[in-house]
Amino acid sequence: MTGPFRLDGQRALVTGARTGIGRAAALALAAAGADLVLWGRDRAGLAPVAAEVEALGRACSTVGADLTDSAAVEALASSLAAEHRIDLLVNNAGIISRGPAVQVSLPEWRRVLDVNLDAAFVLARCIGATMVERGAGRIVNIASLLSFQGGINVAAYTASKHAVAGLTKALATEWAGLGVGVNAIAPGYVATANTAALRADPARNRAVTERIPVGRWAEAEDIAGAIVFLCTPAAAYVHGHILVVDGGWMAR
Repeated sequence: MTGPFRLDGQRALVTGARTGIGRAAALALAAAGADLVLWGRDRAGLAPVAAEVEALGRACSTVGADLTDSAAVEALASSLAAEHRIDLLVNNAGIISRGPAVQVSLPEWRRVLDVNLDAAFVLARCIGATMVERGAGRIVNIASLLSFQGGINVAAYTASKHAVAGLTKALATEWAGLGVGVNAIAPGYVATANTAALRADPARNRAVTERIPVGRWAEAEDIAGAIVFLCTPAAAYVHGHILVVDGGWMAR
């Protein structure tokens, strides 16, 4: 099957694929025809998602490495790039630390940036190098509404997501002319493990929901379609863009 919204014959690497947006993205990419490599800290935890991908008729493998360990990330990414043709990279994995800035320790700050920014860069550099050599490939980073706003009690996360937006634009300007597309999705408020604390706080949950024009939090599947779009030939002329998928939050 062919078409501007198909990914047949492509192989996608998705980080943080066990749950949430990563899982939804993996399944949506598989439904569009892509084979998958799923990256998680614990390979065993990826088995259910791999089974779901295979049930869609696509090949799937799993790999594991802690994204806070930049040396391990680089070693595994380099190995994957050498062993497989990775056509699509979705830098989805991310963590958040909540608390007043005056209480954030430097190790905690560093942990958030290690996962959200440094790992995304190392993966983009290692996998992107092979894309540049082939003259083809697509990278989708996961940014955030906090790539544009300050948020509340999430200094490290906000800093990391501002940086992800900047990294996306920097790589796009270098690689667009070499056949590699680099873009990002900025999800709005999504019902995932990272937002469990907000949703459990009645006042914050109500304030967020009332601020979203569509009137509800996003589900992970609401984000997955936009990720697939940026990976397909339909987005061939989209480069360096931060696509906001937020139920209208930023328009308000």
